[in-house]
Amino acid sequence: MIGFLEGSCVHILDLARDGSHAYAAFPQAALQVFFVSLAVLDPLVAVLVGLVRREGVWLAGAVMVTDVFANWWSNRHWLQDDPARLLWLSPITLFGLFVVAFLLPLHRTAARTTARPQAGAG
Repeated sequence: MIGFLEGSCVHILDLARDGSHAYAAFPQAALQVFFVSLAVLDPLVAVLVGLVRREGVWLAGAVMVTDVFANWWSNRHWLQDDPARLLWLSPITLFGLFVVAFLLPLHRTAARTTARPQAGAG
């Protein structure tokens, strides 16, 4: 949850600072739209995971795989010119690997949590 809350803050601050042009440095409109959408997707993931919802676990995986791919794709030209940018991509890549590595265990936990009978039910 912490990683997604941090991502929420980054994207919301980017939009607050630069508005709809926050990601204008990326020439592909699809990437710009995706990065703007993370201002909604990241907090949504944090809430759903916090509520221990299976949908949140799978959404977390989908968001992170797409986010890591989008960051690597959008920075590919700069990486050729300045390999030191790999350091900038390391945190998001490591977080993405962490999220993907724990998808199945988190899904199992969420499934057990939602399968429990509710108190007073029955």
